[in-house]
Amino acid sequence: MQKNYVLVGAVVVAAAALGAFYYADNTNEVALKPNLPKVQTQNTAPKAAPQAKGAVAARVNGEIITMDEIKKGYDDNPQITEQVSFAEFYPKAVDVFVNGKLLYQAAEKAKVLETAEFENELKILKEDLARKIYLEDAVAAKVTPEAIQSFYQTEYVSKFVSKKEMSAKHILVEDEATAKKAIEKLQKGEDFDAVAKEFTKDKTVDLGYFTDDLMVPEFTAAVKALNVGEYTKAPVKTQFGYHVVLLTDVRDSAPLPLKDLEPQIKNILNQQAVAEIFDKLYKESKIERYDLDGKEIPEKEAEK
Repeated sequence: MQKNYVLVGAVVVAAAALGAFYYADNTNEVALKPNLPKVQTQNTAPKAAPQAKGAVAARVNGEIITMDEIKKGYDDNPQITEQVSFAEFYPKAVDVFVNGKLLYQAAEKAKVLETAEFENELKILKEDLARKIYLEDAVAAKVTPEAIQSFYQTEYVSKFVSKKEMSAKHILVEDEATAKKAIEKLQKGEDFDAVAKEFTKDKTVDLGYFTDDLMVPEFTAAVKALNVGEYTKAPVKTQFGYHVVLLTDVRDSAPLPLKDLEPQIKNILNQQAVAEIFDKLYKESKIERYDLDGKEIPEKEAEK
């Protein structure tokens, strides 16, 4: 869906002029700003009642602001839609749009639109907006779901080399004597997690899956000497202290699913796409550069 940059920009500018606007409920207060952090809580607020197309949200000196305009500003900002429902957003948004309209009307009365400053700023804005839209559209045309899938298969899955992975838990303590006390409790049949909770200084007891190159040599050697379900009968000394290690599983590593790698792949393809776009533009264009004395810079020198 094509974003309405001018409309969204107007919302942002108006919000900045107001300072900020907030939605408050019984438990918290969320600033409705363009760069809101994502929250994991589910939005359970009431939904806005459907309105007829073109329904009036406000009139400012006879000029109409429609609900469609406000809804567009809401829909084009996922960082806001993830926080609050449109019904909650709407009353504050009306204030923002009204203030924006008041400022624009005042600017018209002051003949700001006829000034050289306005014309210069408008030219810069138009060029910036045109560049932004062109580049985003050109990149989107290249970085398609099919391109992402193809990169995942050809550059990752097909080149993936499986390694042996181990999964382990550990109890980390400062001295050998304490490690031996932990081992004695395990030998009496006490649960590893319970003993870890009592002794370990490392909050991460379950280390998950890892390959042997990710751990210090002493730790890796101790883990490799165990069978699944076994723990070390003597403390394992490393630079971090003394460990008691339990091997919980061994498996062959497998490629990560696409969903885990998609952001990284998309970032790589975005960079490649931008480079390709500029490369094509340079090849299709005649570019002349001049130094401070007005002399043309030779092409090879300009590329340095």
